[in-house]
Amino acid sequence: MLITAILALAAGTYAIRLSGVLLRDRLALSDSLQRLLPMAAAALLAALAGTAALMAGSEFAGVARPAGVLVGAILAWRRAPFVVVVVAAAAVAALLRLAGLP
Repeated sequence: MLITAILALAAGTYAIRLSGVLLRDRLALSDSLQRLLPMAAAALLAALAGTAALMAGSEFAGVARPAGVLVGAILAWRRAPFVVVVVAAAAVAALLRLAGLP
């Protein structure tokens, strides 16, 4: 049953992606919509990142996780190496949790 659902979802996802390629020349999007689509993708990514940073399930994640994410974001903005960003963010979150903050 589960394998059938996975295969159906995989086929549906493939069909949706293939339809975009096949219908690209047939669909005429306005210039304003073509400018908005990349911004919509960025907004969706920001919303997902914000939700992951602030929420643990259906509850607030506490102070440690958003603080770690903030440190990681600042280091990424300053173009630190990826390993440094990840280790620093994890270290800040771990140290704050060790200090007793949720």
